[in-house]
Amino acid sequence: MALVLGVVEIATVDLVFIMLAAGAVAGGLASALGAPLVAQAIVAAVISVLMLAVVRPVALKHLRQPLDTRTGTAALVGSQAIVLERVDRHDGRVKLKGEVWSARSYDPSTVIEPGAMVDVISIDGATVVVLSSEM
Repeated sequence: MALVLGVVEIATVDLVFIMLAAGAVAGGLASALGAPLVAQAIVAAVISVLMLAVVRPVALKHLRQPLDTRTGTAALVGSQAIVLERVDRHDGRVKLKGEVWSARSYDPSTVIEPGAMVDVISIDGATVVVLSSEM
C-alpha cells in the first residue's frame, strides 16, 4: 500500500499521499512485529494523522518560500530579463540581474527577438528558461 501511495504522490505532488504512505509503512512495521490486524490499522491511522497534522504543514512552509527569502537560482525565478541575442527553443542570451545568461524559450514554438523583456520561468543548470512578457 505504501508503494501505491508513493506512486500517487509522485503524480500529485501535494504531500498528502506520502504522509499516508508513512502511515502504511508504520502499519507494516507493526505487522512485522506481530501486532494484530486492529493494532496495525490503529498504528497506520495514528501515524498518518500525525504526519498530515504535523509534518505536512512544516514541509509545505519550506517548499513555498516567499520570493524575498529565496536564495541562489531559486531567487531568480519570477524575475524579468532582457533578451540580448535571439532566444528560441535551443539557445539565446539574456541579461538577468546584471549578468549574461544562456537562455531558451519555455514555449518551443516561440522565438524572442533582442530587446524584448522576458519572465524567468525556471533555471535548468546554467540556462534560464524564459517566456515573453508580452504574451
